Amino acid sequence: MEKIAVFLIPLLLGVILFRILLAPIRLVVKLALHAAAGLLSLILLNFLAPLSGVLIPVNAVTVLVSGIFGLPGTALLILLELIPA
Repeated sequence: MEKIAVFLIPLLLGVILFRILLAPIRLVVKLALHAAAGLLSLILLNFLAPLSGVLIPVNAVTVLVSGIFGLPGTALLILLELIPA
């Protein structure tokens, strides 16, 4: 019985620790994937800039806005670019 407890307790603690550490890693991976999608949408938009007349600079703020908010974030950046100063 003691041999089973010696084996199961560290295993159980390892599983609990793994699950606790996995949640922040998932959040970071999700944010990175969304930021990559935002970067891709901005690059595509800038590639089509001669046709649309909208050129949005690709920097950390615009990538995070379009990455976190997705298509509505990219649309917001387009609207902000179209508003005259």
